[in-house]
Amino acid sequence: MTSQKAKILLVDDHTLILQGIKHVVSQMPEIEKVYTASSGAEAMLLIDMQPFDIYLLDVELPDTLGLNLLSEIREDILWDMKVVFYTSYDKYLLQALRESAFDFLLKPFEAEDLKVIMDRYRKAMTSTSLPLLPSFASSISALMPQQGMFMISTVTGFKLLRLEEIGFFEYLKDKRQWQVVLFNQTCLNLKRNTKAEDIISYSQAFVQISQSAIVNVNYLAMIDGKCCQLYPPFHDKNDLIISRSYLKELQERFFVL
Repeated sequence: MTSQKAKILLVDDHTLILQGIKHVVSQMPEIEKVYTASSGAEAMLLIDMQPFDIYLLDVELPDTLGLNLLSEIREDILWDMKVVFYTSYDKYLLQALRESAFDFLLKPFEAEDLKVIMDRYRKAMTSTSLPLLPSFASSISALMPQQGMFMISTVTGFKLLRLEEIGFFEYLKDKRQWQVVLFNQTCLNLKRNTKAEDIISYSQAFVQISQSAIVNVNYLAMIDGKCCQLYPPFHDKNDLIISRSYLKELQERFFVL
């Protein structure tokens, strides 16, 4: 975007919150004009008509998650947009970062919090690399997978999972995407742009054993030659072959459990 002032889109299904935020940000010198939407569908209609520099999204909308909305609009947007999420639930924070959110607010927040973010936006326009705020980074650390829950990005949206639900991930060459195999649930196909490194970053329990397989070592019963044998309920999977280049790391991770 070339304009010095920014166009901002606010998306929230609560009218009072929406109007309150609009009142605050419309008085900021960085803002040219404020647009509002009360649903993901309404937001998409506005986005189709014109570009915005900043998106302020409620994570939980009546027809979608703000995270899903971001994934959808990123497929068509070529400019350097900035997205800020806000919610009452900090479980979404880590996933928001993975989806390249510019910042994240936890409700209830003050007008001063919005001003801090706009100050970051102004600085970002004159800098190619902007470090995370300490408070943002520390919040992420508090949400790392030791809590045992995280969100994965699937082809149909975001799914909140517990570590013990996941047996392994396998790459589907015909579909060119990863699939997660779950306990007593239908397998989920991950977004096509998901890489092995993304999956491994979810938890230290996930270890890659080949170009097409990542296992949850908590279910690893034994290493039988070049094959992984898993505990029930994943014991029927007998083709988890270990590639030579991944064997050493798998052995090291397995034997320290």
